[in-house]
Amino acid sequence: MDSILQIDNLTVSFNGFRAVNHVKTEIEKGEIRFFIGPNGAGKTTLLDAICGRVKPQSGQVLFSGNLDVTRYSEHEIVNIGIGRKFQVPSVFAHMSVYENMELAVVKDRSLYSSIFHKLNNEQRERIEDILVTIGLYEKRLNTPKALSHGEKQWLEIGMLLAQEPKLMLLDEPVAGMGRSETDVTGKLLEKIARNCTIIVVEHDMEFVKDYATKVTVLHEGAILDEGSVSEVQSNQKVIDVYLGRGGEGECLM
Repeated sequence: MDSILQIDNLTVSFNGFRAVNHVKTEIEKGEIRFFIGPNGAGKTTLLDAICGRVKPQSGQVLFSGNLDVTRYSEHEIVNIGIGRKFQVPSVFAHMSVYENMELAVVKDRSLYSSIFHKLNNEQRERIEDILVTIGLYEKRLNTPKALSHGEKQWLEIGMLLAQEPKLMLLDEPVAGMGRSETDVTGKLLEKIARNCTIIVVEHDMEFVKDYATKVTVLHEGAILDEGSVSEVQSNQKVIDVYLGRGGEGECLM
């Protein structure tokens, strides 16, 4: 398989503290890659560096072969095909689901163009297809206030899809969900991964075991282990790190 993202010797420091410490890994096209690890392991900071939210002190993040995204702004990184979803949904609460999707689908993302842009047929069809994919077509005229927690997460994932990313970064997408919504989310990610590579930061180990293509375990900013779920969960170092955080990793076993 071809790689879509190469992280090479990446280091991010805050006042001398290395939140990401010489991380080196490669993400293949079509993967659902999970970054896991105890709180403070550097998972979210690593996503922040990929999407341009923070700038590293050293290293590269090469996207689609040769684009070093550490040289780009957040806005430019979105436009070259990397979308980021944060843990808390950020949708427009007083607009309908469909209107939220309308704002997301506009390529020129200035506020003026988003409000006054008239959609073409291709954009309308894309919105409708995405709404079907995320299970919200029947609720397209509702406002997000009428949606469940899981449905709000799916709406935001749909808004990312409207931007046609090649790589999607998701920070704890199933946090706060019940098991049924978590499973729906996992199946949604499997559909999306047919056309878009996905990186997920997650603590729900059952979700990781059910849907990860590959897992990268972070500890104190560095990679502790990497491989399939079965490989990393049998690594004694990984077990020790999780069990050393108040039993947080018992669900890993």
